[in-house]
Amino acid sequence: MKIAFPADDSQDSGRLRGLLVLAALMALALLGGVALNAVIEPGGTNSYALLAQSFLEGRFHSDTCFDGDCAVFDGRTYVMFPPFPALVAMPFVALFGVEFSGFVLLSALFTAAAAWLWWRILSHLEVEQATALWLVLALVFATPLYYVTLRGDGVWFFAQTLAFLLVTASIHQVVRGGSLVLAGVLIGLAFLCRQMSMFYLPFLFALALERDEPLISFARPHIARVLKLGLPVAVAVLAYMAYNYARFGGAMETGYQHMASGGEWSMIDFRLDQSGLFSLDYLFFNAMYLFIQGFHLDFGGDAVLTPLGLDPAGTSLLAASPFVLLALFAPMRRPVVIGILCAIAIAAPTLVYHSNGFSQYNVQRYVLDWLPILVYVLALAVARRHRPSFAVLATYGIGLNLVTMALLVLLNSA
Repeated sequence: MKIAFPADDSQDSGRLRGLLVLAALMALALLGGVALNAVIEPGGTNSYALLAQSFLEGRFHSDTCFDGDCAVFDGRTYVMFPPFPALVAMPFVALFGVEFSGFVLLSALFTAAAAWLWWRILSHLEVEQATALWLVLALVFATPLYYVTLRGDGVWFFAQTLAFLLVTASIHQVVRGGSLVLAGVLIGLAFLCRQMSMFYLPFLFALALERDEPLISFARPHIARVLKLGLPVAVAVLAYMAYNYARFGGAMETGYQHMASGGEWSMIDFRLDQSGLFSLDYLFFNAMYLFIQGFHLDFGGDAVLTPLGLDPAGTSLLAASPFVLLALFAPMRRPVVIGILCAIAIAAPTLVYHSNGFSQYNVQRYVLDWLPILVYVLALAVARRHRPSFAVLATYGIGLNLVTMALLVLLNSA
């Protein structure tokens, strides 16, 4: 496919092509990292394989736990997380057993499908092809989406890549005038991966409205849209509550208060013991790491010249993906304003949550829960002639991800 660049300034056009080549080469290197991780992925690391096996055997509890985030209740071990990723994994676990080791490959397929859907969404928004290509490259290789794809062998990351695909598919349905019922079903399934996905409903409703329609009305078309979007999500919420009740005896009990430490206590164990699941004690730490904290490589030794490791609490969104700041130039249309409010509703609880996504390195992975809204807003912004600066910042973000992966390999091998 030939990508057309504007011809109004041949020098700028040539530089953009050069940046695109550089970004594409770095993206290929990062893609190679995902492929390598998929090939060498060991079995017995993703607890969704255990939950899938439990479902196949007609029970909710598991025989063991592949990670530290399992609950022990009434002498039984439970994978605490929402169930839909386990349903997706069930056919593979049925074929290959509980040691199934294809979660990174599945995550990569989810991300590839999401990238294709975003290309279609951007086309419908009439974003020119060159700008759309930069947006998709930045999304896949310079946001938390890359890291969670690479780490799909872990239960948390696998759920996030699947939820991102489902949310993207729901936005695709609404933006392109598809079925609102299907969009609601997709959000309901996303909720059964990542609970905060239900807060996308107001954003999707705003996207479904014509520009001249009022936001609030009791007219039949408005009520029909609300029901089409909302009823599937309500069914998913009720199903999740029933699932919780069957496991822990309470519809609102997700199992976190029964979480068992996996041996030696980690930072998370101390936080839960001292401050609980949610607390204002976490606010400053989480806010700094979400917005301010830069890329950080620790050095040690007597002369402080020996690289020790990367900060496992991660790098802020603005430091790792600075191109997102261009979203400030988006036109303040109704879906943009409502989308921003939905993103705040999703992000705010994470600021007082016991974990900011730990462990991670060049990302804040909880951003992925509201990243689709940010990408939509960013698309409207860069479509208004901010592409050269976007290209520079996106190339930097991809490069920083590549540096991160290289350092992780070098430090682990040392």
